Amino acid sequence: MPMKRALTSPCEGLAERYQGLLEVTQAIAAQRDLDELCRDLARYLPHVVQVNFAALSLHDPAKNTMRLQTIQANVPADLIGGHEGPVDDSPAGLVWQTQQALLVPDLSQECRWPHVVRCMREDGAQSFCIVPLTTVRRRLGAMGFLSLEKEAYSEADIEFLQLVAKQVAVAVENVLAFKEIAELKDKLAKEKLYLEDEIRLDYNFEKIVGESPALKRVLKQVEIVAPTDSTVLILGETGTGKELIARAIHNLSGRRERTFVKLNCAAIPSGLLESELFGHERGAFTGAITQKIGRFELADGGTLFLDEVGDIPLDLQSKLLRVLQEQEFERLGSTKTTKVNVRLLAATNRDLATMVAEKQFRSDLYYRLNVFPVTLPPLRDRREDIPLLVRYFAQKLARRMDKRIETIPAETMAALSAYSWPGNIRELENLIERAVILSQGPDLYVPLAELTAAASQPVSQPTTLEEAERDHIRRVLEAADWVIGGPAGAAARLGMKRTTLQSKMKKLGISRPS
Repeated sequence: MPMKRALTSPCEGLAERYQGLLEVTQAIAAQRDLDELCRDLARYLPHVVQVNFAALSLHDPAKNTMRLQTIQANVPADLIGGHEGPVDDSPAGLVWQTQQALLVPDLSQECRWPHVVRCMREDGAQSFCIVPLTTVRRRLGAMGFLSLEKEAYSEADIEFLQLVAKQVAVAVENVLAFKEIAELKDKLAKEKLYLEDEIRLDYNFEKIVGESPALKRVLKQVEIVAPTDSTVLILGETGTGKELIARAIHNLSGRRERTFVKLNCAAIPSGLLESELFGHERGAFTGAITQKIGRFELADGGTLFLDEVGDIPLDLQSKLLRVLQEQEFERLGSTKTTKVNVRLLAATNRDLATMVAEKQFRSDLYYRLNVFPVTLPPLRDRREDIPLLVRYFAQKLARRMDKRIETIPAETMAALSAYSWPGNIRELENLIERAVILSQGPDLYVPLAELTAAASQPVSQPTTLEEAERDHIRRVLEAADWVIGGPAGAAARLGMKRTTLQSKMKKLGISRPS
């Protein structure tokens, strides 16, 4: 191990120190790794001062703790960094608070910080000096220098080590800045991929179509609540356009320039939903081979839309409530708390109040979501909008299929306006898409037999909720000619998965007539 040699004159000593400072500056100037930075210090400093260990402690402002980021030595030692504790429980914390250098010439006489001192002595240290790690912008932490000799550091040594610490502080700030830039770059790359996926969605409407009083009442509510940043709960039957209303709220808010992130809670397996919401660290569970950023982190500064929020499992609802209340969370497999600024919009076609009464949904989460409820009317309650929607979908789909639809027969429009549309706007769009496919000329050909067959069925008054559900599913199946899957099948019209519909049919005793 190189040791400090005897100096023959003050001038030679000063030159030696400046040369040492130059070597240190050159060694750390281009460093982007804190471990390597401290390793260089432990290698170069012994030419000038008696340093056997170089330790770097950083302050965590979020937790108000001191973390031993790294410790390196030029002697054999079993060193482990990463220790974290309260500011008052370490000498580095005292230096960070007071911004004054701390010298302990004899560790055997030191009674403060018993745990830290014991660890130092176990490594063979006999004395240490700790100096502030500070730049013109902020106080980063402290730099510790330990020696195997007692009374190893003089006043001149402390002055020199403070000069070293100023250079180290600049390097550390650069490392932290590069790390933050890398994280932001990675986040932006993920946001870009997410937004590209969003652009490719089929239901990315440019505007809301309709002029009915029922729709205008909803849009008035949207106009009122959009600028407030409050949580909005969007209620309505399947296929009424809840996501479109959520996008309208985001576009009218002060967050319009930031990301709109959505998640369908019913489409994600319950075991993976927590990872989708909050993200996970590498190795957090089997199959987690890389770090994943969750939807809350992606939506930081923007809006998060949780569709089908009534399908969130009970054990996850408490974690969602905490994020809404505290605006902070931990990724799976991490103890680091991440702060976010997210506006939440939620939607469901389920009766959350009933679910709360039946202990299927947390009451505190329900009250937190139900700040400003907006209920969308079903299509049967806004029949005057049906002709507008038919023309809009016909033009949109004709352009996509490179067809030319010029007219819609009056009897066709009358039949479409008279139909009850149990699947709402989604069912209407699916029917118009099928009509555009079938149309061979400029007239829109709609297979009205499906609507006539569904409308002509005698309507019995169900006496129970199960009977009402059975009748509704049967009517949709008959309108779809008992086709369950596919874009025009009954499952799509009902807004549910094919397997879910088959399970309900079996449970309700529904089978296709022979």
